[in-house]
Amino acid sequence: MSPAKRWSRTGLLAVAATLTVTVTGAATAASGPVSDVRFVAHLNMTDGQRPENIALEPGGSADVTFAFSRQVARITPDGRAHVLATLPAPRAGSVTPVLTSPFLGGIVRTNDGTLYFLYATGTSDLTGVWRLRPGGTPRRIAALPADGLPNGLALDKHSGLFYVADSALGTVWRVPVAGGSPTRWAAAPELRPAGFLGANGIKIHNGAVWVSNLDKGTVLRIPLTCHGNAGHVETRATGLVDIDDFAFTGAGDTLLAAINKENEVALVRPDGSHSIVLTAADGLQNPTSLAVRGGTAYIASGAYFTNSDPNVLAAHIEHGK
Repeated sequence: MSPAKRWSRTGLLAVAATLTVTVTGAATAASGPVSDVRFVAHLNMTDGQRPENIALEPGGSADVTFAFSRQVARITPDGRAHVLATLPAPRAGSVTPVLTSPFLGGIVRTNDGTLYFLYATGTSDLTGVWRLRPGGTPRRIAALPADGLPNGLALDKHSGLFYVADSALGTVWRVPVAGGSPTRWAAAPELRPAGFLGANGIKIHNGAVWVSNLDKGTVLRIPLTCHGNAGHVETRATGLVDIDDFAFTGAGDTLLAAINKENEVALVRPDGSHSIVLTAADGLQNPTSLAVRGGTAYIASGAYFTNSDPNVLAAHIEHGK
């Protein structure tokens, strides 16, 4: 992509508000195995409610990070957003790598209701993995490099290890769920940025760490060896420039990918072929992340470029796709 097309997620907060309500509507452009699209929530831009990443609660709510308001929030089934925590602001004059402003990225929920999420500020005292226990206050449990941009977060439940996609340093970090010092798990050329952001979304799936690279438009698979090391990086899909987060649709290797700037969600098949299954006509406003439960996919949109109606959508996924 040419430098003229590179983009930034900052300077987008002075816009008119939209009311937080729930609206149900039929799909207008959904295709293939995706259907029955509906709005879960419309969010309020003037309050900084631009969802970056999403994790699902068992009762039907969704936990999200609001990228530039430093907030973690819960969106209830009636479409209302309740702020759970606000992260401390960095010291005056601090500059977050690439994005300038403080940035809240990936979020993961564990079975006991604890939330873990990533915060980047360009300062060594705040950048890293944070934990929020139910009813508690946020606490950093692992520091990450201040010159990095921790973006995607995934938990390997079998090993009790977090994997962090660093978009600025082109690195996957590994951090114990209990906290502690990070380990540079993978730093292959395929993870590096090519002008803006590199490694972005990340998932643990079928014995491997899967990572998207926004600049290069790729989906990568990095096998977990028997000793937990990183195997040889495999490129599993190409041609997905501006890919943000992604989520697998089931036990197989088919996944849904958020194509941020194009207002699209792509269905990516195990052979790497892909097709667009959701567009702006379905309500997408620069989709940032996805989560799948059963036959339903939830898509968060940050409206970073459209500046209109950041929201959360839900869509039915055909069984077995």
